[in-house]
Amino acid sequence: QVQVVESGGGLVQAGGSLRLSCAASGSIFSIAAMGWYRQAPGKQRELVATIIGGSSTNYADSVKGRFTISMDNAKNTAYLQMNSLKPEDTAVYYCSAEIMSYRGTVPYDYWGQGTQVTVSS
Repeated sequence: QVQVVESGGGLVQAGGSLRLSCAASGSIFSIAAMGWYRQAPGKQRELVATIIGGSSTNYADSVKGRFTISMDNAKNTAYLQMNSLKPEDTAVYYCSAEIMSYRGTVPYDYWGQGTQVTVSS
């Protein structure tokens, strides 16, 4: 089975930095894409950043220039480097991975449990 686990969240002051990690494990044949999403209280879950094919990236306008998504293919792990954090970045951050498992016939989107990021003023 495939598991996706986020880590690295925490409390940071505005202007600070955090790096989130998203580790996929299990019977993984290939990972087509990984992405970071976030959900603040009372708001819809929104896209933060995606990385496709291990190199092609896309960012929400609100984080462009501040956040960087990357992937270590050997470790099946994606990272989200978050710099110049703002209070409005406060949310639960979720990782999603589009994965083809050894036992599967089509890719499936797996989600992690989320990690809390809190940015204080």
